[in-house]
Amino acid sequence: MPAPALVTERLILRGVTEADAESYGRHFVDYEVIRHLSADVPWPYPADGVRSFIRDVIVPVQGQDRWIWGLHRKDVDGVIGAIDLRRHSERKNRGFWLGRAFWGRGYMTEAVSCVNDFAFEALGLERLVFANAVGNEASRKIKLKTGARFIGVAPGRFVDPAYTQQEMWELTKEQWRAWRRDHP
Repeated sequence: MPAPALVTERLILRGVTEADAESYGRHFVDYEVIRHLSADVPWPYPADGVRSFIRDVIVPVQGQDRWIWGLHRKDVDGVIGAIDLRRHSERKNRGFWLGRAFWGRGYMTEAVSCVNDFAFEALGLERLVFANAVGNEASRKIKLKTGARFIGVAPGRFVDPAYTQQEMWELTKEQWRAWRRDHP
């Protein structure tokens, strides 16, 4: 199943394509955004890195047990962030980033809620595991705001070498449905 379009109050989530490369790169290639991501992400980011990543990594796996959505505001064209959902992953099922210009407005919480609905209701997943760098308070708050349960700390490697540990989180379908009843 390819990444279906998902709609929230303020956002449209669409599967990322090469047509998104310019706006994706405009907001993603920013050390303050990238520093919180896995050390698998190169820094400095290569000049044609976004287009290559979309073409060579995202497009070939889109909908094959992995879905990558670009976040688009309804009132402005272009990607402002992205969410990656993986059906099978021991380390984490979901990751995300948001352009710095859009921080603090609730966009990612809104998008995460929509993707959680998709994971549990459309895909029938029973459990999701998440991780964030210890010290990435914005990511931590989103997990807390959307019903995830903290399960521990583990070693981690991130673009910012100052981050050496990651918080691990879990969200079950039962926990999500209970959270949704209280947060329609």
